[in-house]
Amino acid sequence: MAAARNATAAAVCPAPMKATSDGAWQGENPLHYALPLAIVQIILVVVVTRALAFLLRPLRQPRVIAEIIGGILLGPSALGRNKTFLNNVFPTRSITVLDTLANFGLLFFLFLVGLELDLRALRRTGRTALAIAVAGISLPFVLGIGTSVVLRSTVNPGVRPGPFLVFMGVSLSITAFPVLARILAELKLLTTDLGRMAMSAAAVNDVSAWILLALAIALSGSGSPLKTLWVLLSAVAFVIGATIFLRPALSFAARRSPAGEPVRESFICATLTVVLAAGFITDAIGIHALFGGFVVGVLVPKEGPFATVLIEKLEDLISSLLLPLYFVSSGLKTNIATISGARSWGLLVLVITNACFGKIVGTVLVSFLIRVPAREALALGFLMNTKGLVELIVLNIGRDRKVLNDECFAILVLMALFTTFITTPIVMAVYKPARRRHSTTPYKHRTIGRDDNLLHELRILACFHCSRNIPTLINLIESSRGTRRRRLTVYAMHLMEFSERSSAIFMVNKARLNGLPFWRRPNSTDADEDHVVVAFEAYRQLSRVAIRPMTAISDMNTIHEDIIASAEQKRIALIILPFHKFQRIDGVLESNGAAQHNVNKRVLRAAPCSVAVLVDRGLGGAALVSSSDVSYTMAVLFFGGPDDREALDYGVRMVEHPGISLVVLRFLQQDLADADDEESVAYFQSKKTSGRYEEVAAVGTVQVAAAIKAAGRFNLFIVGRRARVAVALVERTDCPELGPVGSYLVSPEFSTAASVLVMQRYDPKVEVEDLLGEDCAVQVYDVPDTPLSAITPEASNFYLTA
Repeated sequence: MAAARNATAAAVCPAPMKATSDGAWQGENPLHYALPLAIVQIILVVVVTRALAFLLRPLRQPRVIAEIIGGILLGPSALGRNKTFLNNVFPTRSITVLDTLANFGLLFFLFLVGLELDLRALRRTGRTALAIAVAGISLPFVLGIGTSVVLRSTVNPGVRPGPFLVFMGVSLSITAFPVLARILAELKLLTTDLGRMAMSAAAVNDVSAWILLALAIALSGSGSPLKTLWVLLSAVAFVIGATIFLRPALSFAARRSPAGEPVRESFICATLTVVLAAGFITDAIGIHALFGGFVVGVLVPKEGPFATVLIEKLEDLISSLLLPLYFVSSGLKTNIATISGARSWGLLVLVITNACFGKIVGTVLVSFLIRVPAREALALGFLMNTKGLVELIVLNIGRDRKVLNDECFAILVLMALFTTFITTPIVMAVYKPARRRHSTTPYKHRTIGRDDNLLHELRILACFHCSRNIPTLINLIESSRGTRRRRLTVYAMHLMEFSERSSAIFMVNKARLNGLPFWRRPNSTDADEDHVVVAFEAYRQLSRVAIRPMTAISDMNTIHEDIIASAEQKRIALIILPFHKFQRIDGVLESNGAAQHNVNKRVLRAAPCSVAVLVDRGLGGAALVSSSDVSYTMAVLFFGGPDDREALDYGVRMVEHPGISLVVLRFLQQDLADADDEESVAYFQSKKTSGRYEEVAAVGTVQVAAAIKAAGRFNLFIVGRRARVAVALVERTDCPELGPVGSYLVSPEFSTAASVLVMQRYDPKVEVEDLLGEDCAVQVYDVPDTPLSAITPEASNFYLTA
C-alpha cells in the first residue's frame, strides 16, 4: 500500500530536475535538466520577441507589445497547442525554475522603473496633471468595479467580491509609466506640453496604482480582516523605515560618486544586495517581492552618475534576457481558447470598451474643464490608456492569488494588449503638431555666400556622435571664425540614439525636466568623456565664437528630422555632419554603421541650408589648437558648379584667419565653363588674402588624379559634392553621397592624412516639408543660456541668441 501511495505521489509531483546533465554522449537529453533547458527557453524567448519587435517596428509599437504577443504565441494559445513542443521546451517540471528566473528579473526591472521615477518631479506636478491623473484613475476604477460584477456573475463565479473588484479596478485604471515614456519618446512628444502633461499624470497614476495593488494583494489573503490590516500596516512601516534609514545611506553613496570618476564596486554591490533584501522583506510581509525593488529604486537619488551607472549595470541583462521570461511565464498561463462562444467574446468587448471609455472620457472631460485643446485632450486620453508590463504584473498576481480564473485572465491580457497597441497609431492620427513653415520663419542666409555686409552673422549647426569628433570639429570652427566684424554662432548638437533601454528613458526624462545637455554617455564614468564638456567650454571662453550646446535624442531612423527642423528654427546657414567612417590607427576608414550613413544621406536630401560632411583624419591632431598656434594649409579643388562655388566661398572665409593658408586648384575642363564659376573665381582673386590660385588643364582620370596628388600636402581639402567632373575618378564607391571628388579623396587609391570637407550648396527648389511630412515633430534640448524652448513645434517663441 505504501508503494502504491509513493507511486501516486510521484505521478502527481514529478521529481525535481537536476541542474546539469552528463551530456548527450552519455545518452542523456539536455532538455531534461534545469540549466540547459533554461538556456534553450531564454534563447527561444529572445529570438521570438526580437523578431516580433522587428516586424512591428514599422508600426512604431513599443517592444512590450512584441513581448506580450511572443509570450502568448509560445503558450497554449499557439505553439503550446503542440503537446510535443510544450512537453519538451516548457515541461511542467521546469515552470518553477522559469517562474523563479522571471520574477528575479521582474524584481530588478521594477528597481529600474523606480530609478526612472523622480519624486522631485512628482512633487512639482501641477494642478492640471494632478486633475488629469485623478480623473484617469477614478472613472476607470468605478467602471472596473461595475465590470467585476458582470464578470463575477458569468465567467468568474465563486470568487470573493472584495479582492476581485479591487483587482478589476486597478487593472482598468493603470497607466504604464515606462511604456508611456517610450511611446512619447518614439513619437518625439516628450518635450511638448502634451508630453509633459502625460508624463506627470502618468507618474501620479503609477504611484497610485502600486498603492492600490498593495491593497488588492492584502485583501486577497486568507480573508481575515485583521491579517489584511497587519499586512497594510507592515507595508506602510516598511516604506517609512526605508525612507528614514535607507535613503540617507543611498544619498551617501551618491555623494561619494562624483561625476567623472568610476562608481565604487562596493556601492553597486551593496545597493543590489539591498534590493534583494527589500524584496525578501516585502514578500515576507505578503505584498510581493517586486514592491521592495520598486521602493529602493524610487529612493535612490537621481542626481549625479550613481543612478545612471546602476541602470547601465543592470538593464541589458535584465531587460534583454530575464524579463522576457516573465512574458512567457504569463503567456503560458494565457489560453485564448478559453474565450469561446458569443458570451465570452462579448465580455471581452465589454472589458475593452469600459477600459477605453473610462480612461479616455475621464481624461478628456477634465482636459476640457481646464481648457486643453480638443485634439490634445483626445490624444492625452489615448496616451493615458496605455497598459503594459505593470498590467501583466497585476493580472499575474491576481491569477496566482486565485482571484482571476483562466478565462478572466485571458480576457484581461487581451484588453491590455489591445489598448496599448492602438495608442501609437491613434495618437499619430489625432495629434499632428503643426510645423513651422518657411513663410513663418523666413531667413535669407541659407548658404556661406559672398555677402558684402561684413556684419553678417554666420550660423553653423555642428553635429557630432561622440567625443572622437570634437577636436577636429573645434579646430574647424576656429578656422571658420573669419574677421572680428563677422560674427560666428555655433550650435553644437550631440546626436544621441534613443532606444527602449532604461538609460535612454532616464536620460530623456532628465533632459525634459532640466533642459541640460548630455555630453556624456549615460553609462560613462570615464574622465575621457568629460573632455567634450571641457573642450567646448574652454573654447567658448577663449574665443569670440558663441557656442550653444544642444542634444538631439531620437531613433537613428528619424534623427535627421531633428537636425533639419533645428536648422530651420535656428536660421542655420551651414550644417556640418560627421562622416559615418572613422580612421583607424593604420589609416583605414572603418564604418560606424549604416544608421549614421543614412542620417547623412537624409540630411543632404532635405536640408534647408548648405551642408558639409566632415571626413575626420585629425585636423590639428588629437588636441585642441589655440588661436595663436593655428597653422593649417587648406586646398579647394574647384571643378565648377554650385557646390564648388560654396566650397570656394567657405575657403574665402577661412583664409581671413591669420593662421590659414589657402590654395585654390582650379581644373579647367572643356565645354564645362560657367559664368557663375568665373564670377566666383574673380571674387576670390579680388580679395587681398594669403590665398594662392592655380589652374590645371587636366583631361582624363589619370591626369586629374595625378594633379591632385602633385598639389602638395594639406591639412584639409574642401570640395563640392556635385562637382562638374568630366571623368570618373573612382570606379566604385560605397559613399556616393560624397560625390566624385569626395569619394576619391576617401578611397584607398588616394593615400593622405588630410581631412576632407565635402560641401553641398542649399537648393531653394527643395521643399523640406514634402520630404519630412507634415506631422514631423522634433525633440531637441537647449541649455539654459539659449532659453529653453526645447525646440518643439508647439513652442511659440524661438530664442536666437548671438
